[in-house]
Amino acid sequence: MPLRHIHRPDRAAAWKKALLYGLAALTVFAACFIVYFFYSWGTDGDLKEFVDNSAQLTSLARPDEPILPIAIPTGLDTQKVALGQILFRDTRLSRNNTVSCATCHDLARGGVDHLPRSFGVDGAEGDINTPTVYNSSFNFRQFWDGRAASLEEQAEGPILNPVEMASSWEHVVSVLEEDPQIRARFRAIYGGAVTPVRVMEVIAEFERSLVTPSRFDRWLKGDERALSDKELEGYRLFKRHGCIACHQGVNVGGNIFQKFGVMLDYFAGKTVTRADLGRFNVTGREEDKYVFKVPGLRNIALTAPYFHDASAQNLHEAVAIMGRYQLGLDLPSEEVQLIVLFLTTLTGEQL
Repeated sequence: MPLRHIHRPDRAAAWKKALLYGLAALTVFAACFIVYFFYSWGTDGDLKEFVDNSAQLTSLARPDEPILPIAIPTGLDTQKVALGQILFRDTRLSRNNTVSCATCHDLARGGVDHLPRSFGVDGAEGDINTPTVYNSSFNFRQFWDGRAASLEEQAEGPILNPVEMASSWEHVVSVLEEDPQIRARFRAIYGGAVTPVRVMEVIAEFERSLVTPSRFDRWLKGDERALSDKELEGYRLFKRHGCIACHQGVNVGGNIFQKFGVMLDYFAGKTVTRADLGRFNVTGREEDKYVFKVPGLRNIALTAPYFHDASAQNLHEAVAIMGRYQLGLDLPSEEVQLIVLFLTTLTGEQL
């Protein structure tokens, strides 16, 4: 009876395959080492830039954190951004050609003017502290009382406000239509004339470009060297004490309304102004008295004085007041200092 054929593997072929796999693995290891070497030591070539850019495309390294890294804006209309930047600085939008958006939102100074209340046309004084324009695209509403639902709607407010630009759309459209270069830009973008809606659109598009990634964003994306031990301890205290309940998301705030004085009456013994009523001025509801849009904390170290009434002159004061009135805590000075150190890591750079 003939024996069955027994298949024996080709040992030479097996060794050849193993050798090829080994060479492939060695090649991958060598490539990784080269990238690591050049990135660690730095280079003026393209490799480091490639690694930096690629890191931005990786998945979120700390997905469980309540604060999210800034998303680099995409899809912006560059022509609208450029025209919006011009109009943002154009004093002709005001009634007497003296005030622009940049007058109160100084982009070289954190997007604010550092005054308790800003001054408009003819020296008229506003009634509330100017919030920063940086990263405002991440706010769910605009203004302290949230009366504007979009950046476009917000752009109209100061133009028509009698204590800011004190202007009118008739004046703005007329002035811009008389400028040949501005007129040409609007026609290139829209194929038509200057209109109030188009003015609001280009200013809003420019404001959407005002985003400021920070060291804290690098840490969120996995860079362990981005923050010091004390800054990380400040962040842990920020979460442990409950600050994070209101200050979270991309803008570290700006996405909810909250009463100023949750645990203690902040306005007790004070002369209450119309601005102090907050959201009540929009809704007329009793429960909205002293309720404000929670401010975002990005670049907070650059935007003193603090709160809607500018009552805190520095971050240490602001953190202590928040602890007392919002959390019911008298924070030790050492903890206040650590939280302030964390807040400084939110200072970013405009792209």
